Amino acid sequence: MEQTNDVTLDKAPSGKTGIKLTDFIGDHPKMLEVFSTIEKVAGTESTVLITGESGTGKELTAKAIHVNSSRCGKPFIVLNCGAIPGELLESELFGHDKGAFTGAHQGRTGRFEAADGGSIFLDEIGDMSPDLQVKLLRVLESQSFERVGSTRPIHVDVRIIAATNKNLEKAIRQGNFREDLYYRLNVIPIKMPPLRDRKSDIPLLIDFFHRKMGMRKNTFREKKITYHDDALSLLMKYDWPGNIRELENLVERFSVLSESDTIKVDDLPAAINDRVQFNVQPHLLDLNKNADFNVVVQQFQKSLILHALNKTDWVKAKAAEMLNLNRTTLVEKIKKMDLEDEYKRFRDSKLEGSNTGQPHGDLGFLSCGEFRQHRSEQYRTDRLF
Repeated sequence: MEQTNDVTLDKAPSGKTGIKLTDFIGDHPKMLEVFSTIEKVAGTESTVLITGESGTGKELTAKAIHVNSSRCGKPFIVLNCGAIPGELLESELFGHDKGAFTGAHQGRTGRFEAADGGSIFLDEIGDMSPDLQVKLLRVLESQSFERVGSTRPIHVDVRIIAATNKNLEKAIRQGNFREDLYYRLNVIPIKMPPLRDRKSDIPLLIDFFHRKMGMRKNTFREKKITYHDDALSLLMKYDWPGNIRELENLVERFSVLSESDTIKVDDLPAAINDRVQFNVQPHLLDLNKNADFNVVVQQFQKSLILHALNKTDWVKAKAAEMLNLNRTTLVEKIKKMDLEDEYKRFRDSKLEGSNTGQPHGDLGFLSCGEFRQHRSEQYRTDRLF
């Protein structure tokens, strides 16, 4: 009987008492630590530096700090320093006077002026040029600046929250980021954990995103989507390089495109299947009291290589790429492990499939060019044996 996992969220995650954390979902200890830090820092005027990979929720964290502060009724201004060319970023930050440069036909208010009384969130601060780093340091020290083309100081009351996905300490050593600015920003550090380090939150996040998208009128189906146990298991094993943003985009894809109300393994993107297929646990290996370490490692290598070869129809170039090996290294291991019989069984199964007129593996879906490449690679493999 087919089993499904109906992902639900019946309660708000713990650790949220006393503060508003809109769109924050998670019960993992690392997220509870983030919630606790937000609660402690929100009521202060301290500068905050949020670090973490792209898609981990750095802007959401900055907004939560602002919403739970005494500045919540004032502006919350967001600026991605990496998305604006360096020559324009200064004007975006500090504004400019009329005639300050070619094309400046009228004066313009910058983001710092717009954020007066509130908070400004400077995302990707690590991409800021050294010249602008000096000017930002002055704002941190004196809460004042000049517009481009002006010498009149402008005083503001702004809380600065910065974020980056870069290693700023490494950037300092390389001469790309000012050390004094780093210490000015890093008063209260908050490190956002990647999704792969908080996988227990995945079912909660999936349900939250489905409910969030269900609120969009005329866009998503109203009926609840469930997940087959095998599909959810793969999602839990996947490393999510794009983090929460990648998961949200996948859930939206399911909500829009899935014809079934149950998501199965076949519905998952190939990238997820490919990345988790080698997740072999130690208890699955042939271990016993007298297990020889070298023998067990060799068994594991052989199983891993055969899995990749069968997955790629014995196209060694593709198998090597999947294993992150050089092709020549893979060929040497194939010879050393004496995989001739395994290849013959694979080839015979393909021949049997062609005789019945049924496509095997991915061969039934190859283009002419891909099929020629496959046959050429197979011929070279035949010669190997």
